[in-house]
Amino acid sequence: MYLKLKHILAAAPFLLLMAFTPAKKAAPKAELKWYEWNEGYAKATKEGKIVLVDAYTDWCGWCKKMDRDTYANAEIIKKINEHFIPIKFNPEIPYTDYKVGENTYNNQELFYMMTRGESTGFPTVYYIYTKKMSIFVDPGYKGPDAFMQALDAAIAESKK
Repeated sequence: MYLKLKHILAAAPFLLLMAFTPAKKAAPKAELKWYEWNEGYAKATKEGKIVLVDAYTDWCGWCKKMDRDTYANAEIIKKINEHFIPIKFNPEIPYTDYKVGENTYNNQELFYMMTRGESTGFPTVYYIYTKKMSIFVDPGYKGPDAFMQALDAAIAESKK
């Protein structure tokens, strides 16, 4: 018995050190930084990136699902961070200071311009190519796979 207790006591400091050794740090999780319109649009114009506008409303269940399923996906985040400037836009929030070049619009005017006056529903993603001053409208919920295809198509269009 004395011999076993001696071995246990000899191993105790080692076991204590192992218990308090810091765990290996996980790689930092990629995050998607959403911009407000004025900052994001100016940044995209300056950097020559595509503006990705996620038009949503607070009451839209599919918008929330897209936030959870699609915009939280690590591969989607990586692709957006590399090629796009993402902007969240809720057209139901009154605001009168959206800048596009030298012009200023309110929320309804900006939304009307992006939708071209057509009803698209929510969520809708607008890809704005600032170099060409053109826009592509992509309405509806997209899961990660379908959204990745849409991102790839937007990138290909920007290179034309």
